[in-house]
Amino acid sequence: MEKLELLYEGKAKKVFKTDRPDVYLVQYKDDATAGNGAKRGTIRGKGAVNNQVTNHLMKFLEGKGIPTHLVEELSETETLVKKVQIVPLEVIVRNVAAGSLAKRLGMEEGTKLNCTVLEYCYKDDALGDPLVNDYHIAALGAATPEELRQIADYSMKINQELGEYLKTAGIELIDFKLEFGRDVNGNIILADEISPDTCRFWDVKTHAHLDKDLFRRDLGGEEEAYREVMHRLLGK
Repeated sequence: MEKLELLYEGKAKKVFKTDRPDVYLVQYKDDATAGNGAKRGTIRGKGAVNNQVTNHLMKFLEGKGIPTHLVEELSETETLVKKVQIVPLEVIVRNVAAGSLAKRLGMEEGTKLNCTVLEYCYKDDALGDPLVNDYHIAALGAATPEELRQIADYSMKINQELGEYLKTAGIELIDFKLEFGRDVNGNIILADEISPDTCRFWDVKTHAHLDKDLFRRDLGGEEEAYREVMHRLLGK
């Protein structure tokens, strides 16, 4: 598989064309950002952790009936993925009050929610990725009602399957962000990544952070935490 020109460079990844029109190459970076890019830095080894953890969890979810964009892991930081048209929504699944939800609703961080909360944000950096609801999504034409139902169903199943699996590694799934895309046949599939960058992972016993909040909140120890997640899940 030949890597061709750079298509897109985001905060955490680069996406390249390949010699197959339906397959892209994703290269994960060590760059770290928070606050919509207001804070920037580097977490050494982050790209390798996020790539391998994402692929491991995507394979797990494929086995549970969730279609994903994963094609093949090429190296510690590079993976082949299916070409998709990204649905311009960030899907946030919340099990425990933390981060912006805790602030928004005046809840103490760490409070178990009475039910899983599903939120949508419109993907637009210039607007700060604002919260939207089903009506906004329909008005924007971001997704059809059928697509949104599929996205919601997949998201809740992912939450259930991942939550149970991560507990076996001593990790509590507090909340996480998902992105979905339309494949070449128009089917909704899971895309982007599932990693300490996009999930709040807490140690089940100590509630220690094992995610990007360590960088976001200047707590330190983020390199060790990312490696710990990979060690628990992949034994590396």
